[in-house]
Parts: sequence; structure tokens; C-alpha cells
Amino acid sequence: MITDINRLSGLQKAAILFSVLGEGLALTLVKELSKTDIRKVRASMRELDNVSFAVKKRVMEEFYFSFVSEKFHEEESDEPKKPFNFLEEITDEQLIALVKPEADSVAAIALAQISGERRNKIMSRLPSESKGNIIMEMGNLNEIPLEAIVNVANDLHKKSKFLPKTIAFSRGGGKDVAEILGGLSSDEETQFLENISRENPDLAAEVKKYHLTWDVLFEILPDSTIRDLMNSVELDTIALALKGMPEDIVNRVIENLPKKKQAMFEPVEGAVAKREVDGARKDIVAAARQLEKDGAFNLADLVGGGEMVE
Repeated sequence: MITDINRLSGLQKAAILFSVLGEGLALTLVKELSKTDIRKVRASMRELDNVSFAVKKRVMEEFYFSFVSEKFHEEESDEPKKPFNFLEEITDEQLIALVKPEADSVAAIALAQISGERRNKIMSRLPSESKGNIIMEMGNLNEIPLEAIVNVANDLHKKSKFLPKTIAFSRGGGKDVAEILGGLSSDEETQFLENISRENPDLAAEVKKYHLTWDVLFEILPDSTIRDLMNSVELDTIALALKGMPEDIVNRVIENLPKKKQAMFEPVEGAVAKREVDGARKDIVAAARQLEKDGAFNLADLVGGGEMVE
């Protein structure tokens, strides 16, 4: 296995670049290669033994710095340049989002430009496997050409303009999972809920605070809310949704219908496609979610407080 980058020729480094990126993408970075050179690179790719991840990483970084140095050029100015000033204009969380996907050497360049206190806060939020590498890279920044550092700053500055505002960052968690589950089919919804409950009970408990399902409606909602809910949907939808439900739930729904709807209610007889029943139930769940948005009840309070039906 190749573990020492210093023993590689330029041709071998190009071969590693091609093997990592693929020939199409690599050629966009190394445009000056002739057809003969490309054939030599292909032959070298076949001859290379196993290459360690560390060597591949260093090769990629070398080509990266070479690429950005050629691509970006600052206009001359008599005023002192402060290429990393933009780092002071973004929040810590935006800075983390900016450097996380970058190579450790690039992250080290960026973090070396900020105050020690802020740097420590950022480092504490980065993956543990990157921290040691970034620290080592900071110790070797004097080996990187000044032009390359300035051009890295230009590249990061451009990328920073596409960062979302802090308020747009999603924290994930139960609420986001609940929103995703709400858009799935009933079978998928049930399957994923079961998987979450089995693999991560704490997350499942959090999801339940935000995720309404057909069955949950009758477990936690009081009769007064059931009454408002059923009064907000069509009778045909209610009848279809109740197809195959236990008798006690069917009776409870009927009892909470307005007198006129009670008299008109007719159960759905005969075979019905499951997707039609599931669709009717999702319509009622959607109406329940709208009631919650309107302030009729708070699902998190009902689930968290263990409130039972009346």
C-alpha cells in the first residue's frame, strides 16, 4: 500500500486524482493534459497499488490549492487587503456550516483567522475526527503559499453568500420527522413509526408530540374536540374512514355527530379499496391538524400530559 506522498511522481498523483474524481471531472481541473498524457495517466492508474486514504487526501488538497490559485485572482490595490473580514459578518453556526464540508486544511486556514475564543467554540462543534487534523494543519500553514491562502478566502467568501440565515437552519428532531411522516402513505407511516419506536424510543416519544395519526385521534382527543372535528368533514368521508374500525369507536363518532348527521349516517357496506379508506382517514387527520393550528387543542400537551378522553 502506498502511504508516502513524497515518493509519488506527478503522473502518479494525477492517476490518483483521476481514480478518486473520475476521468470526466478530473479533466475539468487538469485541462492542459494532451491525449498522450491522458493515456499515460490511465496506464499509471492500472499500475498503482493500493493507496492509503491519507495519501489520497493530500493529493486532493494539492490539486485543490493549485486549482483555486489559478482560478481566482485579486485585483491589485494600494489598500491593505483583509480577505477574511467576511468571517466576522457571519454567525458561529454559519461558520460551522461553511467549514464542515471543506478539507481539514481549508478549515484550518479559516479558523486561524478568528479569535481564539471563537475558534474554540467552533472547534467544539466540529466532528471529533476532524479536530486533530485541523490542529495539525494549523501548525503547517506557513508551508502554504500566500496566494493560495488568499484565494481560499475568496472561495469561502463566495460560498458564504449562499449560506441560509440562522433562522433558516433546521434543528431536525421530532417535529421535522413528524412532518415527513405526515406526507407518507399509511403503510409507510406505520412502518417508519414502528422502526423509530424500536430503534429510538426517545425520538418516538418526541415525534408523538407533533404527529397526529388516525388511531391517536381516538386515544387522546376529548369528545368535544371529536365533535368539532367530525362536524368539519363530509359525512361520506366519515363513513368511509370508519370502515373496519372497532364498534366502540364507530359508536363514539356517531354519538358526537350533529343529530341531523346521525340520522343520515349509513355505514359503508361491501368491499372497499384500502387506499380509499386510507385516503378518507388522512382527510380527517388533515382536518384535525387544521383544528390544532387554529388553537382548538395542543397535541404536545395532550401527549405529554397524558390527558385521556372524556
